[in-house]
Amino acid sequence: MTEDFRALGKRLSNWGRWDSDGRRDERGTTNLLTPERLVAAAGLVRDGKIFDLGIPFGPGGPQPGGGRINPVLLRAETGDDQNFPGAFHFADDYVFMPLQSASQWDGLAHVYYDELLYNGFPAADVGPHGARHLSIEHQAKGIAGRGVLLDVARHRDVDWLQAGEAIGPDELDAVAAAQHVEVRAGDIVAVRTGWRRKFLVEQDARSFMAGEPGLGLACCEWLREHDVAAVCSDNWAIEVLPGEVEGEVMPVHMVLIRDLGMTLGEILDFEELAGDCAADGRYEFFFAAPPIKFRRGLGSPVNPLAMK
Repeated sequence: MTEDFRALGKRLSNWGRWDSDGRRDERGTTNLLTPERLVAAAGLVRDGKIFDLGIPFGPGGPQPGGGRINPVLLRAETGDDQNFPGAFHFADDYVFMPLQSASQWDGLAHVYYDELLYNGFPAADVGPHGARHLSIEHQAKGIAGRGVLLDVARHRDVDWLQAGEAIGPDELDAVAAAQHVEVRAGDIVAVRTGWRRKFLVEQDARSFMAGEPGLGLACCEWLREHDVAAVCSDNWAIEVLPGEVEGEVMPVHMVLIRDLGMTLGEILDFEELAGDCAADGRYEFFFAAPPIKFRRGLGSPVNPLAMK
């Protein structure tokens, strides 16, 4: 029987853990990205290989429309009708987009329940002018450190898991053991379900967004026990959908973001990285994914990099 998500969240809570000098923490588990761990992670760059984990922003993306759309690029200048002295012309553009429509970080003000955000900040702190607390700005120094890929799809020997298939903590342990990699405190864990590959093969945004495989609720405790700094996936919501808790929408989001203070990375592309990890047997790497400092923002687009 699945534990009540509220009881689970209370048991795993990080509220107050990083408060100091009378100040309430607004960064959550990225506090685990300590200088010592960053220095150690930098040593994982041995071959000079860089893997782009972000998907393209623009037409042909995974958003079918409705609540979110794919980014729209607007040309402000093309060089036409310009009359500068000499040969000079220039082009310029704007972008219109939801901040969470392609590869993205979910910030800590993005999700709440029972009128409270992470660390007890009131949900009313999120208003028409943005988040007064827990904004993505608080991740401004970047999310960087030791990354670990857990390739669940390859472990199951499938191109991709099916929508509604939950990944449990025992499977995460089994994948890590099979890959001969250890998940340590302060790691950024990347979970590959193959859902990005599904989109690349089918090019069907509605099918991609209709449901997904992902982490089950029990994985929240696994992430807390391992003191993971952030978790990322190649699906669009980290967790399995349809979810495991009847009558609740995204309970994993509620526990991870609101109770643990964990920043979530969504819609990443692990295909090239996964192939390289399988070839050289190294499933650890230096991971760097600084958000854009949108003032009072609830999330941020990102172009994450893995370096080996």
